[in-house]
Amino acid sequence: MSQDHSYSSVTLTVADFANLSLLEPCAPLQRVLERARVVPSDAVPPQVVTMNSHVVVIDEKTGERRVLSVVYPGDADADAGRISVRDEGGAQLLGATPGQTIECPLRSGVHRLRIEKIIYQPEDSLRTYLVVRS
Repeated sequence: MSQDHSYSSVTLTVADFANLSLLEPCAPLQRVLERARVVPSDAVPPQVVTMNSHVVVIDEKTGERRVLSVVYPGDADADAGRISVRDEGGAQLLGATPGQTIECPLRSGVHRLRIEKIIYQPEDSLRTYLVVRS
């Protein structure tokens, strides 16, 4: 089921919202920030794409699976699947959940990518692997 991600709210962590607000404004990022529902890191659901999450997407046209990550502009590398949050595809990926479809402009044209699963979310990893020392 494809959902229109462009008008729904986007769940962002307090830290992600603060950091993203410091980036130079651009239309895709501004749309994300305007729709943001800001929550503490420990309250973000594990099935929400946050900054630096790794997700498996399926190209609806070719069936090809890829791992993508939404990253800050300085870490972007399209060949490695790291999409800048300032790019349209990265902005759409941020806050998305499995089952949603985004339109991602790539070098070979615009691709409709369905999010299959999140394989790494920093906040969930921290909750899962946090070691408390006494």
